[in-house]
Amino acid sequence: MRTQSRRAPRTLFAVAALGTLITPLAACSGAGGSGSSDGNAINVLMVNNPQMVELQKLTADHFTKDTGIKVNFTVLPENDVRDKISQDFANQAGQYDVATLSNYEIPIYAKNGWLHALDSYVDGDTAFDQADVLPPMTQALTAEDGKLYGEPFYGESSFLMYRKDVFDKAGLTMPEKPTWREVADLAAKVDGAESGMKGICLRGLPGWGEVMAPLTTVVNTFGGTWFDEDWQAQLDSKEFKEATRFYVDLVREHGESGAPQAGYAECLNNMTQGKTAMWYDATAGAGSLEAKGSPVKGKIGYVAAPVEKTDSSGWLYTWAWGIQKASGNAENAWKFISWASGKEYEKLVGEEIGWSNVPAGKRASTYDIPQYRKEAGAFADVTRDAIASAKPEDPGVQPRPAPGIQFVGIPEFTDLGTKVSQEISSAIAGRQSVDSALEKAQSLAESVGKKYEGS
Repeated sequence: MRTQSRRAPRTLFAVAALGTLITPLAACSGAGGSGSSDGNAINVLMVNNPQMVELQKLTADHFTKDTGIKVNFTVLPENDVRDKISQDFANQAGQYDVATLSNYEIPIYAKNGWLHALDSYVDGDTAFDQADVLPPMTQALTAEDGKLYGEPFYGESSFLMYRKDVFDKAGLTMPEKPTWREVADLAAKVDGAESGMKGICLRGLPGWGEVMAPLTTVVNTFGGTWFDEDWQAQLDSKEFKEATRFYVDLVREHGESGAPQAGYAECLNNMTQGKTAMWYDATAGAGSLEAKGSPVKGKIGYVAAPVEKTDSSGWLYTWAWGIQKASGNAENAWKFISWASGKEYEKLVGEEIGWSNVPAGKRASTYDIPQYRKEAGAFADVTRDAIASAKPEDPGVQPRPAPGIQFVGIPEFTDLGTKVSQEISSAIAGRQSVDSALEKAQSLAESVGKKYEGS
């Protein structure tokens, strides 16, 4: 690949996949008022994903018992927690000391001066072992000033999941590193292999973190990009069109029923229930497929994200911890982060809850734990390799003006990606052609690109 150059400032390491969208749970009340007045307590605002709920349950009997630091949790669904965090941190209200932020928000927040840099804490905490954190994770949580502003709680990439038993019965072999053309051919052959089974599940649900996440990885590996290095929009380019037509045709011809309304959760359900033979999505899905009681446990194979013109194409995402700059309890906040993202916490989860529940995908040492490898052996190495090979600054075949694997590393992308996704989903539904969808998308992208031209 060519070495990436930039004509614009590096805005952020934005590599969110949002592949781990979870059905909202009831919010748990916690911190309120104007922040913790108790110097030996901290307020933590976090997303209600299962791993965080487990953390909440373990904190009092372990972290608080050992340190004397009380943790007041506020736990909210993803969209709600993002809104609340942005309000509190933007205003530097100081109500919350720590919050769960993805590697999309952290560099933006750091640039705005809303976060504590963590380098001094890391340097003074040898037990934390920053070198053990997978390099792409550290890179993704480092801002343009070269300082570290977040620590990962768990991480993920993307890969292809398939039914080994269905492939064996059909006499088919899945390559270890398949191309998208090979995947399309296999999808046609296993479509209908079992009653009600489709060849593949691909997200079609509108959303910058839904259909645009996998589709943009396809665009990257087909040689396309949202913007060239001069911020010229490229959604009507030959490569972008080819990739989008391929994706739309594949999901329309051999994809799941109701594809325009299918996101991560729907594809996970389809794969679990035997309604699809393949699924390209977040590596986090493997934990559910291999969970105790899953009807497809032991039947799934896992291989690298399909490619065309690139060596790899998987995305990179992490839920991470950030400390608000206005926090008056930064030292205790770091002690909590060090515990929650540390090696010993992973062992605690494995022993008390189960090794398949370990918040993995962030530390190299996790993949050397015998108990974890026993539980996650089917997908552990493929997941680690996918994360290690992710290239948030150079995911395609040409220089780009900002980093990002499945979206562009600029704040405007949340709105742009959502609007473009609506056009793509409409094409998947058959309400318009891909060319029509991308013509509108190009216009939207041009408006954003003009803001950065010459910068």
